[in-house]
Amino acid sequence: MRFRLRRREYAAHDRLVMAIVNRTTDSFYDKGATWEDEPAYARVRQAVAQGADLVDIGGIKAAPGEEVPVGEELRRVVPFVEGLRAEFRDLTISVDTYRAEVADAVLTAGADVVNDAWGGVDPEVPAVVAAHGAALVLTHTGGQRVRTRPHRVEYDDVVASVIESLTWQAERALAAGVEKERIVIDPAHDFGKNTWHSVECTRRLDELVALGWPVLVSLSNKDFVGESLGRDVGERLPGTLATTAISAWQGAHIYRVHEVRETRDVLDMVSVIAGDLLPLRTTRGLM
Repeated sequence: MRFRLRRREYAAHDRLVMAIVNRTTDSFYDKGATWEDEPAYARVRQAVAQGADLVDIGGIKAAPGEEVPVGEELRRVVPFVEGLRAEFRDLTISVDTYRAEVADAVLTAGADVVNDAWGGVDPEVPAVVAAHGAALVLTHTGGQRVRTRPHRVEYDDVVASVIESLTWQAERALAAGVEKERIVIDPAHDFGKNTWHSVECTRRLDELVALGWPVLVSLSNKDFVGESLGRDVGERLPGTLATTAISAWQGAHIYRVHEVRETRDVLDMVSVIAGDLLPLRTTRGLM
């Protein structure tokens, strides 16, 4: 299996770091640290220097919060995408949006990927992505309403639900003209799921990999990590990295993260152990 993120092609054993850049005032993790342009650009430069393969720009907080009209979301992300494309000609740029109008605008501005984090709630998104020859991330939310928290959600088999939803969404994207190698699937930990569901999706991630689509996981500092370990947001890095290593060993391809350098090291170490990457140096016992 090979996959493409618009300009670039990747192999099945590639493990990519997607750095999160929030253009919001109320992110659960950074609390608006990259709301202003200067720190947002600095965040991207730092992420690239630390080994990020792509960045994911979001203009709306996923959790409940202030209403963000389409016009405001466009204002938050479109000029930033234009600026990034001017500075980083080869950087793969993703935008986290569930709106077709925003997807069209950011792809026109130079983005490569639309990360549709709310399970295809806007049915026009795939056609927009196809028209631009871009890549599309599909997610499973269990029918959760946009920007709401799960409450007493139940599944007979959460992984079966994930597979059914993502397969259907992938078929819809193909019918809309999105090329197969440009479709990415994401089980969407915490979205429409409780902690038990997210842990189960991690434990059985190989079943998603077996579907033949590249798999993205967004694990970074999520509530299922915090609840599993009893850790607040600022204390979840070790749990996040442990989950990252497990996901990498099972074959996930893209990792949406806050901590780039630490994730890059974990993924490269897994790649070395798997035989997909050579150690950077091997002098021990030879000198």
